[in-house]
Amino acid sequence: MARTAIEDRYYELHPKSAELYERAKLNFPKGVTHEARNMAPFPVHMTHGLGSRKWDVDGNEYVEYNTGHGSMILGQANPSIVKAVQDRMALGTHLSASSDLEIRWADLVKQLIPCAEKVRFTSSGTEAVMMAMRMARAYNGRSKIIKFFDHFHGWSDYANAGNLTGMGGIPGEVLDTMIVLQPGDIGAVEAAIEANDVAAVIIESTGAHMGGTPIHPDFLQEIRDVTTKHDVVFILDEVVTGFRSSRGGTQELWGVTPDLCTLAKILGGGLPGGAVAGKADILNTIERGQMLHQGTFNGNPLSAVAGIAALEMVANGDVNEKADAAGQKLKEGINEVFGRVEIPGHAYGIGSMIHTRIGIDAEIDEWGIIQGAPSGTPISKDADHEFKMAMFNNGVDNGRRFLMMAVHSDEDIAKTLEAFEASLKQVREQGMI
Repeated sequence: MARTAIEDRYYELHPKSAELYERAKLNFPKGVTHEARNMAPFPVHMTHGLGSRKWDVDGNEYVEYNTGHGSMILGQANPSIVKAVQDRMALGTHLSASSDLEIRWADLVKQLIPCAEKVRFTSSGTEAVMMAMRMARAYNGRSKIIKFFDHFHGWSDYANAGNLTGMGGIPGEVLDTMIVLQPGDIGAVEAAIEANDVAAVIIESTGAHMGGTPIHPDFLQEIRDVTTKHDVVFILDEVVTGFRSSRGGTQELWGVTPDLCTLAKILGGGLPGGAVAGKADILNTIERGQMLHQGTFNGNPLSAVAGIAALEMVANGDVNEKADAAGQKLKEGINEVFGRVEIPGHAYGIGSMIHTRIGIDAEIDEWGIIQGAPSGTPISKDADHEFKMAMFNNGVDNGRRFLMMAVHSDEDIAKTLEAFEASLKQVREQGMI
């Protein structure tokens, strides 16, 4: 298949990334170390970032919206976090012992997260979800977990239940412990609880893929009510939304307190770190010997000092307000662009998590949920891929999803809107919109 004009430009701008990809394929399956970084014809390889910008190996500069897969609400190379980590390095990165740092880190989590009576640190969000599920099962002695189609909870065997691809190597016995339902139907949730030995219900707090497929907050309250009624553990996945949708996450924003929540991303201040926070009696399954939890890098000093610095800024500053305000400006600007170029589409999202749909005109509520029947047709996967390449060509990472940071400026947003408009036009010129 002949290359498009957008793809030709992508090759022209990124020759060193193309070379590195050939080397990477010799080392890594698909040539990447994270599925989200896999991109045809090759991914862009970055060298460094500062504030709201980052640069690739070919010297191209980008306005940054991937933000460490949601971790970097404070911006790249935040000076306070850089200093905290540098100072800690000289004192040792791992002392194989408890420290005051992990206590201070947990104190901040408890200060900010409504459900957090106790905390247990892990090294990632995937690990936090695995532990939350295990804790729920150990706590009430039941085996099944309810999750929802297309909701992402990491790459563990249990969390992959309901996926259509990538299911090799997962025993059927494991998948039999998972019940996968469509979100939004509380009747189906209660029926499943009544018919099975359900230990817990887990859900992404704003909807699948960071709210890309949104849910109404009333559904969270309905889950809270039905799990309370049946003595089932309610696990809220706040890996992305914790400290982002508000200082206290979505549970504070919408006033729905789960039994357990999973945290990562912003928690670690840009370094690896995850946690389960929630009711003391459930976390004390570890204390009672109902389960064991090891982990070489749990609460390690480097992640702890970065996490402390980040959460102190969230707790005491206007980080969330700035990120949300930037998100609102970008969302309004994108919707103006769609109207100006006369291409169907809309931007939506909660706070600093902005998503777009291209090809569809629709009335949406404040949560981004489509009201009534939309008009138009979503762009194809090929067109979507061309749009993402075009955005890279025009100096913006990442495609149609924007995770805002407190450091995004009006200049950043203006450049992004220019890139968004130019990219839409370029894909249309190729006859794909």
